[in-house]
Amino acid sequence: MNRLFFSLCAGAVGCAFALPFPATAIAKSKLYTETVLYPFPSYTYPLANLIDVKGTLYGTTFAGGANGLGTVFSVNPKTGAETVLYSFGSSGTDGYFPVASLIDVKGTLYGTTEYGGTYGDGTVFSVNPKTGAETVVHSFGSGTDGSGTEANLIYVKSTGTLYGTTYAGGTNGDGTVFSLDLKTGAETVVYSFCSQANCADGEEPDAGLIDVNGTLYGTTFLGGTTGDICSTRSCGTVFALDPSSGTETVLYSFSGSGTGDGANPEASLLYMNGTLYGTTVSGGIYETGLGTLFSVDPTTGAETVLHSFGGTSDGISPVGNLIDVKGTLYGITFGGGNGNHGGTAYSINPTTGAENVIYFFCSQANCADGTQPDAGLIDLKGTFYGTTEQGGANDGGTVFALKKP
Repeated sequence: MNRLFFSLCAGAVGCAFALPFPATAIAKSKLYTETVLYPFPSYTYPLANLIDVKGTLYGTTFAGGANGLGTVFSVNPKTGAETVLYSFGSSGTDGYFPVASLIDVKGTLYGTTEYGGTYGDGTVFSVNPKTGAETVVHSFGSGTDGSGTEANLIYVKSTGTLYGTTYAGGTNGDGTVFSLDLKTGAETVVYSFCSQANCADGEEPDAGLIDVNGTLYGTTFLGGTTGDICSTRSCGTVFALDPSSGTETVLYSFSGSGTGDGANPEASLLYMNGTLYGTTVSGGIYETGLGTLFSVDPTTGAETVLHSFGGTSDGISPVGNLIDVKGTLYGITFGGGNGNHGGTAYSINPTTGAENVIYFFCSQANCADGTQPDAGLIDLKGTFYGTTEQGGANDGGTVFALKKP
């Protein structure tokens, strides 16, 4: 999957960065001040968004911990003190390699692992943040229930249900949307992708879902009806899903750089003022196809590219979820930026499409400030917090804070 591709390539300019870089330019806006709150040990790889629960930051690392198979951790944003709440691989079936962010449901943390569990195909788990006790809520791979998940869960309070996606498994082997009843632990496949000819309905959802007035919206990394630059598998979709009936509707199929609309969305969507916003890691108006930020009208399916990355020093391959802060969108790019190509944090005006880089990662010697962020930002009382996959004092990634100049 794309994030793991980034992980394997991180630290060596190759793979995703084998493309020629466009000329750099100095950002016109003042950069934010960055502080590393915590540098992770080597080979840790924090890939997921942080969450804030009553002033404490919680997250996951893909590797590291007592068994080298990933952790659930907390960080005090005031002191930078880090605590490992749970190390995966502590039992034979507890799961390992968490990629997605956590969610908080009534004081309990829920998340997913890409691998492990009873059948080896990943898990949904819970962790008690006070005791560190971990419970496997569901093990994927028992049949057609899905396999492998890199996406965050969502909780629909009205029904007491968790929803998520798997990028493989299901009836057709190309991914699912699933639900979990927290009262009974029962898992149900709501939709299996590639149920239509040539996967016109999408395949391999990498991202989490959002709930808008009872309708679930999401993206698939591949599939759809267009996109010859993405080989025969097409370039991904934006879809809507009725969780009651399991009816799926493709709102938009990406076609790639040929028309500039983007290709391969892997981050969750954001709903703001009646419009869906998201990013693609590829495609756009530039020949090298370095990603886009787009909007989709959920009523008509009309798609608009607000920004194509790679034009100057604005970054390449936007990853992680977007956030809305007072009507401005903020996000992260995995690479590009200044001459160090360590990634950026940026803002975009959704009305005009104007983009500003607010921070260039790897701006410090030996990338002490972190490099190649793979997760989005969160806003906590006017300060942005996030993680970088690499860099920091031990080159194992960082938890960082960004403040206005």
